[in-house]
Amino acid sequence: MPTFPPIDEQLKQIRRGVEDIVPEAALTEKLEQAEATGTPLTVKLGCDPSRPDLHIGHAVVLRKLRQFQDLGHQAVLIIGDFTGMIGDPSGRSKTRPALTFEETRENGRTYFEQASKILDPDKTRIVYNSEWLEAMSFSDVIELAGKYTVARMLERDDFEQRYQAGAPIGVHEFLYPLAQAQDSVAIKADIELGGTDQRFNLLVGRSVQQAKGLDPQVCILLPLLEGTGGGEKMSKSLDNYIGIDEAPEQMYGKALSIPDDLIYRYFELATDAPTDDLERLHTFAQENPRDAKHELAHTLVSLYHGDDAAHEARTHFQKTVIEGAVPDDLETFTPTPDQDTHIGLLNLMSQARLTESNSEARRLIKQNAVSIDGEKVQNWKRTIDLATEPPFVLQVGKRRYVRIAYDG
Repeated sequence: MPTFPPIDEQLKQIRRGVEDIVPEAALTEKLEQAEATGTPLTVKLGCDPSRPDLHIGHAVVLRKLRQFQDLGHQAVLIIGDFTGMIGDPSGRSKTRPALTFEETRENGRTYFEQASKILDPDKTRIVYNSEWLEAMSFSDVIELAGKYTVARMLERDDFEQRYQAGAPIGVHEFLYPLAQAQDSVAIKADIELGGTDQRFNLLVGRSVQQAKGLDPQVCILLPLLEGTGGGEKMSKSLDNYIGIDEAPEQMYGKALSIPDDLIYRYFELATDAPTDDLERLHTFAQENPRDAKHELAHTLVSLYHGDDAAHEARTHFQKTVIEGAVPDDLETFTPTPDQDTHIGLLNLMSQARLTESNSEARRLIKQNAVSIDGEKVQNWKRTIDLATEPPFVLQVGKRRYVRIAYDG
């Protein structure tokens, strides 16, 4: 009989980085039942392999599935080779182009190869939903369609918006969430994971399971990770992504380019940093974003390429980005702190004679024209701790450099 960590400990791990649990009380009940019977929960993640390449935004939900594996539960990865031919309408302003069965199968194979960098492949059950969906007769489809109403379908934001705008909605698109719900019925899912954009689909699964006499699944919704530029969600089409198959040097450099206010969010959602260490990382990201980004970059590269590759990526960044751009005859400047060993960035720039005024310094920071050791600075209110951060190279524009030092 398998053993599980204490329920409080499981809940602490499961809640990490989660946007919503529907309903949360049922999650506790299911964990208690698993403990009492010694039966792992069946945790479902469905993926329609419309694109074969994964980035760390996709990995957010995969990492949550891995957490369930580590807690002793059964991970089921459903490759939507059949539903991929319909196309998920989530977040779509028009009908998604259909894929061929061969395309979905090939993309599914590549998807699992990449997902195996995160999941334990030996503890992952892989199934293709064509196994049960393709076998359904027309009368089976009618019976399934009778479990949900058109009115409920039109409550879905993207359907409602397209309906109000007079944009076409294919009847087959109504079948997509029902097919996904049938996946939950077929494997008797206890829990289904998905991004917040999948809320409607996951809740349909609960309704259809209940209509078929099954205990409805708990829906665990995870946030969509913002891309490296902030604002928009991570997406290959927006070129704001960090691919899990990217070279270590690329991954390291891209991690350093994220806005300061996303450092902690990336640690929480995109890494395996211990949950008990998150509070330290939150403070670290606020007080020393430069070093926090390097720790984040090292952590991400280590996850996908190993610790040695992470060290090499840091060395590569130092030599090519920092040392490669800095003049040989660089001046060294020692500033006077504002208070104790701290100095505001605007004052530092002024003391080093890189800017004429605070207003000019603020403007240059907002224009992404200021960097520390090659990393853009976004926060003009940033304070530098001279006791821990120097030496570093402060750059303004393309040609103004100074090495900041401090001897205490």
